[in-house]
Amino acid sequence: MSQSLKGVRVLDLSRLLPGPFASMILADLGAQVDKLEDPKGGDYLRVMPPRAESGMSAVFHDLNRGKRSLVLDLKKDEGRGALLQLTEGYDVLLESFRPGVMDRLGVGYDTLKQANPGLVYCAISGYGQNGPARDRAGHDLNYLARAGVLGFTGPAGGPPQPPGVQLADIGGGGLYAVIGILAALQERARTGKGRFVDIAMCEGALTFALFGFGGRLGVPDPGRGNDVLTGGIAPYRTYVTKDGHAMALAALEPKFWITFCNAAGIKADLSALSPGSHQAALQQNLTELFASKTRAEWITFADEHDCCLEPVLTPDETMADEHHAVRGVFTKDAGFLRTRTPVAPASDGPAPTQGEHSEEILREAGIDVQALRDAGATR
Repeated sequence: MSQSLKGVRVLDLSRLLPGPFASMILADLGAQVDKLEDPKGGDYLRVMPPRAESGMSAVFHDLNRGKRSLVLDLKKDEGRGALLQLTEGYDVLLESFRPGVMDRLGVGYDTLKQANPGLVYCAISGYGQNGPARDRAGHDLNYLARAGVLGFTGPAGGPPQPPGVQLADIGGGGLYAVIGILAALQERARTGKGRFVDIAMCEGALTFALFGFGGRLGVPDPGRGNDVLTGGIAPYRTYVTKDGHAMALAALEPKFWITFCNAAGIKADLSALSPGSHQAALQQNLTELFASKTRAEWITFADEHDCCLEPVLTPDETMADEHHAVRGVFTKDAGFLRTRTPVAPASDGPAPTQGEHSEEILREAGIDVQALRDAGATR
């Protein structure tokens, strides 16, 4: 899979997490990804903690491994002219500005496709390219809130809780961008024409709550934390062990619940698999049961009984986990951590310094590098 997109060239104008995550996957699949940054701060993620001795962010390194970096000032005529010329040699352009920014700069899709009719142009934004919310500022938590996803998250009787991962950025934005780009490339192979791909992180995140929204059709809202998959039933919750660690029980099917109960020496009541007022007593019983054994004892229990029970690992424990080691999920490169996605090995090479490959990329396109430097449009 690491060579599936060999020959595909991607020009990535995005910053921070969603766009770089998408282009990271494309790079892992063999695409040549060139990162276009402005001459000032560039991608802000470069300097966000935690940082290595070099000053580069560890997360930036993981997201931008194996890419090249080009500096262009798109606020200058020379920079915009260079982008138009560069675009002729790329299959995909990826950006994550607010809607309309590229058009105001004079290098929007309608302009770029004149230079390259086969260009796949993917725009990742919070709320999409149209609609009353299109210009609103936001981050992951805002998109989850407006998508209704956050409303499903958190315990009954408490406020919605921010998830521990950037679900809208990565799932709603990055992953859907990759899907849209690959679909557009396939369509181009058939028709010869490029396409504009509009990815809204808010509605992308919303699709991850299809189970929750589907359950609302004609059914009263049970309230946050009271549904089957949100903590409303005792067999699908987390519990604290005797030594203060957490275990995740997900015995949704009768066979797994019966296996758990029989092995734990408690009554296998199948009513436990349905929400209702009886759940409070069941949850209390399981709370006491899990508190009677250490995490090590429950791990041994889970190894011996096939009942959908796992320890809740800390980040350090996850990186040291034997299963992940066998699968090659985590590797190290120049002191930085690399995380493999399920589709391909992590692409080779460190993340680039800002503008490290400007001259190389511009010369490949036949652009006068010195003229751009004289105009202050590159470095």
